[in-house]
Amino acid sequence: MEKKIDKRILKTKKSLYEGLLEVMKEKTFEDIKISDICDKAMTNRSTFYDHFADKYELLASLIEDLKKELSVALEENKKEYESPKEYYMEVIILLLSHISSNIDIYNAILKKNNNSIVIDMLYDTLIKNISNELDKTERTTDIPLEIVTKFYVTAVTNICLDYIRYPKKYKKDVLINYLDILIPNDFY
Repeated sequence: MEKKIDKRILKTKKSLYEGLLEVMKEKTFEDIKISDICDKAMTNRSTFYDHFADKYELLASLIEDLKKELSVALEENKKEYESPKEYYMEVIILLLSHISSNIDIYNAILKKNNNSIVIDMLYDTLIKNISNELDKTERTTDIPLEIVTKFYVTAVTNICLDYIRYPKKYKKDVLINYLDILIPNDFY
């Protein structure tokens, strides 16, 4: 039986996340105080400490929730693909859709703070998912799976970081079309 989650806890976490993100638009993460977050979230400090030990744990929880959301989307993407490229492009579409849906969160974390936790989260989530899937496909190269996966995931992650930092520079569909052209049909 699944444990029921208290809606008050979810509401408080959401409020603290939003407070953190608002303050991150104004200050670097290192300059943020718990009182800044609590003021924006309209929550008292004792409530903050009921849920989180410090601002680092709050940020880690926010990132973990983003990672879970992305992982669920990728895991639900289980179907038969005609080629590794078709699968990879579907992952890119899901990734860019996830980022688009959460662009304010990613912007707040990256723009003023250049926080590598987000970069690591995107990279690790993609590597795990893609490695597992490509391991099941027929190979067309002698290059090890690990090298191929890291090569393409690093490229896509960097494109996504630019998309987050400069969301008006390229539209999501334009980026998808560019990546579709750049990724060869027999890359693995």
